[in-house]
Amino acid sequence: MQALRARLLQHVRVPARQLRQSTGISLFRSFSAESKASFLDKKEVTDRVINVLKKFQKVEPSKISPSAHFQQELGLDSLDTVELVMAFEEEFSLEIPDSEADKIDSCAAAIDYIASNPKAK
Repeated sequence: MQALRARLLQHVRVPARQLRQSTGISLFRSFSAESKASFLDKKEVTDRVINVLKKFQKVEPSKISPSAHFQQELGLDSLDTVELVMAFEEEFSLEIPDSEADKIDSCAAAIDYIASNPKAK
């Protein structure tokens, strides 16, 4: 039985050197393809952020601009801002960490964060 196993493994095993040589380039290609993330166009992000705000019932559409501050200009409180960030996460299919979500206090901050995030769709 041992002899049969050894004989079978001779055909199945690939020497490490051969494996390294044959997969090196393809492994590099897969890593380089992952590193080339596609970012959304800033204009598209701006339009979508503004559309999310227009759907938000507590915001007067005439006050919305790409630079509008959520609390100072749009009159939203901190809970409203959390709801908006959640709406942005849903719109762009991404998860915004709490540490970053705390920094999103305006349309411009949301646009900058989302446009610079390669996971935004």
